[in-house]
Amino acid sequence: MTLHYWSGSAAIVTGGASGLGAATAERLAAEGLKVVIFDLNEDLGKARAEKIGCDFVQVDVSDAASVSAGLATVEAGAGTVRILVNCAGIGGAAKMVSRGAPHDLGLFERILRVNLIGSFNCARLVAARMAAAEPMNGDGARGVIVNTASVAAFDGQVGQVAYAASKSGIVGMTLPMARDLADMGIRVCTLAPGLFLTPLLHDLPEDIQGSLGAQVPFPSRLGDPAEFADLVNQVIGNPMLNGEVIRIDGALRMAPR
Repeated sequence: MTLHYWSGSAAIVTGGASGLGAATAERLAAEGLKVVIFDLNEDLGKARAEKIGCDFVQVDVSDAASVSAGLATVEAGAGTVRILVNCAGIGGAAKMVSRGAPHDLGLFERILRVNLIGSFNCARLVAARMAAAEPMNGDGARGVIVNTASVAAFDGQVGQVAYAASKSGIVGMTLPMARDLADMGIRVCTLAPGLFLTPLLHDLPEDIQGSLGAQVPFPSRLGDPAEFADLVNQVIGNPMLNGEVIRIDGALRMAPR
């Protein structure tokens, strides 16, 4: 889908150094957006940006000062941010009680801080800048925010209490965030991917990758990050997509384990 009036605008992709974020950054750059990658991994982020032909800024999405400084850098070079795609996130597995010990509170807080608070932090700071910008078309469109949840938000597995909570929080804030920003011409959607061939799964043996892919009803394989990026592009380009959570999972419903 052509991005029409968004072409040439500044777009930030958090977590863009690898995985779904990297594929998204590459796709949006190919569509003519001025892409800037926000990521903590400086080496990987710079290498990815050089490969794509975009910019990189080292940013901690969970830190307000870090994101604000990153946005100032973007505005000085690429102009007003019109697109934000939140892909930054971390995992971590732990059961509520394991060997008699309770779930580690620090792990729970860290996952929520990066995944949920990080997404909200970037969205709130970018939205304020979008709201102050001039409309892009007759509808009064000023920007688009795309957040990344997971099917774990709905089908959290054993050991995924923290991760599922962080992703269901992103799902839960989608509609009210879209409603809050509607009169400012800013759309908000969330994508909930299933099993995709990200760096975490890349490190698994091929037989295990195949076994995981076989769990997907159709197509029975792991998702290609480029397919996630395609959907991001479609959300940006379709003005009627707003306030929606879209699963992209090949009809997968995760089993308890």
